[in-house]
Amino acid sequence: MTEANQDKALHPTIFVVFGITGDLAARKLLPALLGLFAKKLLPARWCVIGFSRRSLGREEFRELVRGRLNIRPGQFKEEDVKHFLDHVSYEQGKLDELSSYERLAGRIKEQDSRWGQCSNKLYHLSVPPALYEGILRNLASSGLSKPCADETGWTRVLIEKPFGNDIGHAEALDKLLGKLFKEEQIFRIDHYLAKETLQNILAFRFHNYLFEPIWNRRFVDKVHVKLFEQNGVLDRGDTYDAVGALKDVGQNHMLMMLSAVAMDEPNGYSAPSIRRERAKVLARLRQAPSRSAGKCNARGQYSGYKSEAGVMPDSGTETYFRLKAAISSSRWKGVPFYLESGKAMAESRTEIDVYFKNANGRMRGRNAGNNAVDNQNILTFKIQPNEGIKIKFFVKTPGEGFRVESKTLKFRYSDVPTDHWQNLPNDYERLIRDAFLGDQTLFASTDEIMASWRFITAVLRDWTKLPLVEYPRGAKEVG
Repeated sequence: MTEANQDKALHPTIFVVFGITGDLAARKLLPALLGLFAKKLLPARWCVIGFSRRSLGREEFRELVRGRLNIRPGQFKEEDVKHFLDHVSYEQGKLDELSSYERLAGRIKEQDSRWGQCSNKLYHLSVPPALYEGILRNLASSGLSKPCADETGWTRVLIEKPFGNDIGHAEALDKLLGKLFKEEQIFRIDHYLAKETLQNILAFRFHNYLFEPIWNRRFVDKVHVKLFEQNGVLDRGDTYDAVGALKDVGQNHMLMMLSAVAMDEPNGYSAPSIRRERAKVLARLRQAPSRSAGKCNARGQYSGYKSEAGVMPDSGTETYFRLKAAISSSRWKGVPFYLESGKAMAESRTEIDVYFKNANGRMRGRNAGNNAVDNQNILTFKIQPNEGIKIKFFVKTPGEGFRVESKTLKFRYSDVPTDHWQNLPNDYERLIRDAFLGDQTLFASTDEIMASWRFITAVLRDWTKLPLVEYPRGAKEVG
């Protein structure tokens, strides 16, 4: 970041949260903002204006926010919490009513007058995707999308996943965004991109040259991306039932994980370079040939899902999927990439396994295992929980004769000195901070969004032809 941009990031900033009384603001945004404030990573002058339709007085809103900060005992100083709440205020309004935005514009102008200068404006759409279009149009019509006339401050918008619900809707939304904002003003959130261990994949690959020469089809047998959740849909039944697992996490989180593993080395650690290489991978992603995909692809629904609040009693929505994909590039030709995700599974676990081909040579038959996988080196990136990296390798079994056995080499982030680990920003703290700084590295680009939707749209054409298998809660595997 240039010195000029750094200065502008520290400029007085107003953070407007549309839908601040909703679940996302409670679980992610408000705790992240408090964390940044306590770590002194926000500008010297800043404020949050919450926007929602509920009628709330000033003290009532402060108590609502305090109750949603999920503060653990001893996590923050009470003085920091109090000062944080002093920066947070509320504006009642209707998301589909232009006059509400005009009142909000007046409120922002009053704040600028108190500060004596035009401030940065960061808008976060903490609402269901179906409401994005109306909010964006009202931002434009009310003049809120315009940056400061004297260019002293910027205007940016933060948009949550899923970006659209199909390729057509995504293209229409992107076209609208392009009319209202420049690409450098748009920050499309996929919070998995901000996870420490996902970023560590790039460091591991491109700063350890012993792996990059074998990171290709000659040596890699397959790649397995897994995202399992122990919980069911909880209180998301109505929204989840209209989406399903493939769109909820497959189109975004899992494809972003895949792109980190499969991308070519970028030309430097800059947002344009990294996002360009991620987009190239996604643009080359294809369904595996039907003769092999048919045996691997699967849809499932956990037992009792139809009884969840908000779920249709005859729902055919999948809560589990398994998908076989391929990348049409010289590096990855013929290497299968498996995507697998499910709710109500035995444990919550997100990881990526890279399986290397069995070693050629006569000695491999002396390995202890009979299964082909038993004889493979496996590199695992553990995204969550117990973040880290592990490698399965082979050594000679001590004693007479010549047999080999598998061992595991591990690195865990929990082994990092405690103070350092605890002070690391979480994914939403990192995303909000980067949005303030104007760094788009950890945000999805237009090219990435469109490429991922083209792939998922192709999958969806025959998706419901797959039988919907019922599986029990707590299943270790499906099918």
